[in-house]
Amino acid sequence: MGLDTPQRLAVDALLDDPKTRIVVCCGAGGVGKTTTAAALGVRAAERGRKVVVLTIDPARRLAQSMGIDSLDNTPRRVEGVAGDGGELHAMMLDMKRTFDEIVEAHADRERARAILANPFYQSLSAGFAGTQEYMAMEKLGQLRAKDDWDLIVVDTPPSRSALDFLDAPKRLGSFLDGKFIRVLMAPAKVGGRAGMKFLNVGMSMMTGTLSKLMGASLLKDVQTFVAAMDTMFGGFRTRADATFRLLQAPGTAFLVVAAPEPDALREAAYFVERLAAESMPLAGLVLNRVHGSDARQLSAERALAAAENLEEGGIVDQEPGKAGLRDAADDGSPAVDDSTAVSGKDSTDGTVGPGTDEDDVDVDADADAITAGLLRLHAERMQVIAREQRTRDRFTSLHPEVAVAEVAALPGDVHDLAGLRAIGERLAAGVPAGA
Repeated sequence: MGLDTPQRLAVDALLDDPKTRIVVCCGAGGVGKTTTAAALGVRAAERGRKVVVLTIDPARRLAQSMGIDSLDNTPRRVEGVAGDGGELHAMMLDMKRTFDEIVEAHADRERARAILANPFYQSLSAGFAGTQEYMAMEKLGQLRAKDDWDLIVVDTPPSRSALDFLDAPKRLGSFLDGKFIRVLMAPAKVGGRAGMKFLNVGMSMMTGTLSKLMGASLLKDVQTFVAAMDTMFGGFRTRADATFRLLQAPGTAFLVVAAPEPDALREAAYFVERLAAESMPLAGLVLNRVHGSDARQLSAERALAAAENLEEGGIVDQEPGKAGLRDAADDGSPAVDDSTAVSGKDSTDGTVGPGTDEDDVDVDADADAITAGLLRLHAERMQVIAREQRTRDRFTSLHPEVAVAEVAALPGDVHDLAGLRAIGERLAAGVPAGA
């Protein structure tokens, strides 16, 4: 199999397989993960699966495209998706609410109330580094444990690096494990100024992590927070590890989503390698917004040459009189006088006839100018196609084992179910238009 013909990703076979229970769409930011996840959900539901799509996209495009006023932490049924027993539900991760649910589920009422009101907890649950990725893993674990759906499609959080989805839960889990508790609870056991000094030493080790939360009452808030949650910290790490194992288990499929651009495919290559290192099942690569053409037989070079010929050597640059002389010579009729051809006036009465050569030349000139412009546009499109193919081939040469689905670029944004269905069809086809 050559570089220009990578393995084709069988999307419908993946969605139809009852053993496939989780599909994780991952990749760099801005490559279409949310749209891909939603399109997969719609297609799977209309093929008979009971699907829930979990998105972590703050732009709320998923809700808009599915005709829902808003999404929240509760799965909502999407109307207008009909299949043979299939259903589609969608939800958007509420990071803070998910954290609150964990507290409420693992602490008695009084302790939960104290934790939820604690300033340090409020900062931690609202914007602490890694919290969003950790809570995405928590919510995925909750959805899988309920077993209300036979397919969960996950849209991973937008971040500077696609690898954050795998790394952040471990980082936050380590931050919230027993070692953290022992460091912060030590001052209470030592007591007095010595305890405070010890606490300051411990806190200095975490200055980078806690820099956004520093304030006059931080230490007191942290101690109160830790005292209230001392029995819960170990559970965070345990659940993160359990969900990590779930991602490695049979029935989970990762789809790396990318655009046909060097940076996006470089990120995709790193992610493919990381998934292999973590023994996580990779289904393939979804290459979004790929350009195609139904006139690929006309190369960019030939199109440019034809455009230049029309602009430089054709009738576009000829004066009307010259065109009249040429036409006369071509059909064997007597040549007309230059002054007559240029003026467009009849030689006997000085009037302008309705079918003068000047009118014909103007029409021809306009047609040639439009044709030349279209040829140049086609040449630009062919150059884009060639550049995208070279970029894809570099990825394929590094990872020939990765199946690829190329999704043709749409003329506009996706904003409804019809658009999601169109994306789903392109995903299933796996090749751009004109390929």
